[in-house]
Amino acid sequence: MCSPDPAAAVDVVVKVGGALVADVEVLDRTLAATAAAAQACRLVIVPGGGPFADAVRRVDRRMGLPETAAHWMAVLAMDQYAHLIAARLSGAAVVVNDARAILEAIDAGRVPVLAPSRWLLDADPLPHSWDVTSDSIAAWIAGRLGARRLVLVKPPGVGAPSDAVDPYFARALPPGVEAIVVAADRIDITSLAR
Repeated sequence: MCSPDPAAAVDVVVKVGGALVADVEVLDRTLAATAAAAQACRLVIVPGGGPFADAVRRVDRRMGLPETAAHWMAVLAMDQYAHLIAARLSGAAVVVNDARAILEAIDAGRVPVLAPSRWLLDADPLPHSWDVTSDSIAAWIAGRLGARRLVLVKPPGVGAPSDAVDPYFARALPPGVEAIVVAADRIDITSLAR
């Protein structure tokens, strides 16, 4: 199923879109498929921002936050969703903060769910703008981990792949990383662990 690259820390980065929180059944099916794929591949989950980032967007529209403040608040929203995802995976997953912890989780047979704020604060690799969302963050993480594949799981009925990612995504995606957009209602183990 998955042909691991011994030079890579992980084979696949799976970005679970925050909009999936709106439908618990779809979210749980997505997480079940991801956990199953993690049995065949070295895989890490990167959360979206979902309703947590939407709260930041609402505050920004109302108060006009500085771009840097809005950026870091939205990144912290991803941390919140990481904890939700790990809780939904009931003991199969662990929240991690960096590459070393990702490898330790995989070695322990657990699914790592990245809460990226510490790693991003240390590296600060991306522009502070709403043009950069968790999609671009997941692309940057895939590059840092040497992943050969990035799977962006979007809500059912997602549009064309080019419409489904943020404006900065093409610049954040490293050469050699295959990125695919998958609607959550069409996700299966093979779409994750090819």
